[in-house]
Amino acid sequence: MYNILVVDDEPLICKGLAGLLTSSGLAINTIFTAGSGHEALDYIRMEVIDLLITDIQMGEMSGIELMHQAKIIKPWVQTIIISAHETFQYAQMALRLGARDYLIKPLNSEQFLDSVRNALLKMDKPVPVMTDFLERPAEHFHVEEPEDGKNEELTALLNGSPTNILMNRWGLTGPYFSLIKIKMDLSRRAEETAELLEKSRKDSGLFRYAALNVAKELLYQEWNAVVFYPADLEIGILLQWSEQEYAELDVNKISQLEMIGRSLHYHIEKYLGISAVIGISQILKGAEFLHILNRQVDKAISWGTGQEDYHVFYYGDFNWNNYAQDPSAEELTTQNNVIVAQAKRYIEENYNQKGLTIHEMAKKNHVSPNYLSYLFKKNTGYNLWEYVIKLRMEESKSLILHTDLRRYEIAERVGYESPEHFSKIFKKYFGVSPSDMKK
Repeated sequence: MYNILVVDDEPLICKGLAGLLTSSGLAINTIFTAGSGHEALDYIRMEVIDLLITDIQMGEMSGIELMHQAKIIKPWVQTIIISAHETFQYAQMALRLGARDYLIKPLNSEQFLDSVRNALLKMDKPVPVMTDFLERPAEHFHVEEPEDGKNEELTALLNGSPTNILMNRWGLTGPYFSLIKIKMDLSRRAEETAELLEKSRKDSGLFRYAALNVAKELLYQEWNAVVFYPADLEIGILLQWSEQEYAELDVNKISQLEMIGRSLHYHIEKYLGISAVIGISQILKGAEFLHILNRQVDKAISWGTGQEDYHVFYYGDFNWNNYAQDPSAEELTTQNNVIVAQAKRYIEENYNQKGLTIHEMAKKNHVSPNYLSYLFKKNTGYNLWEYVIKLRMEESKSLILHTDLRRYEIAERVGYESPEHFSKIFKKYFGVSPSDMKK
């Protein structure tokens, strides 16, 4: 049974789509509806959402940005985008971010339900090549290598020898580049597959090949990327953008890279049962800087090694410039504590702002949203957004018990645009509605 979130700033559309889904006979458990991107993010953070159906144009936060943030928070969430306009640029971006479909209003009921049905059917379908090969004897499995010379030549490029011949051979035109590396760790494979692990050690190429196919499948051929093997149990993904692609739409490119990294880790862990550390470089312009991207990724991976509860590391999340050499564990802990203290103070001063986002908090601290969430939970015991809701709910409870303010006025004071949404969050938090608490 699946949970579906429908998001549209027109209440009648939300109601109509929810009604269609309710009477569809599909395996649906709960249908949530939201009137804005910010309201939708609360549901995504607090509920188990399997499928997001969202309009593309909705006030402060577009459906593209909502989809993007949802994928960072929960990489497995599938998305269907609906739009009143056949805008190729938006459709291309939606598909690049992994949308299952892009539907044009006015919606045809049968087409809409077919799209939802297809998305649900594919939801638990393993990435191709992942399901059966791990159970075969290694000697019966043919591991296909990338094209002749590809690994060696791309590794040479990353080590500082960018030549026009090699660039042209592998379709590297840029001019903007970023590098992602997946470093797999077979020793941390689940205990129940210890026997399989012992077999796999004899041919680790099986896992490397499988992870390569996970990466290729997740990129959907929509991202302009070259995938290769830089080293044993490593997958390299060199992404590139043209000038036009780099300028398209107002979506943070670093967040896009983190979204890809989170999805890669989730699927490798889910379908291969192995752990991996994902390193992500900055985005630099010019092939002459490929060796710098390579050094950045290796540093990010070394930084992440040993942190068992976090797996995706962006080079720019750590202020390396403050240190003459790689920081010690104590120095890293000190900087992380400072980041959490600053975030906590910022939340306490701004929790009642409408439209407050984790992205905004992360930007103030010069780290990625997911890394900030990880640090905050690790240091305080609170999920970052749970802490925002805690402050909002405690303030709203005080206002209910000690003032005569109306529900919509209290919702406004603690940062909610919709009184109805405020009431849902309040009841989930306290177990009673605002009016019942007042009584």
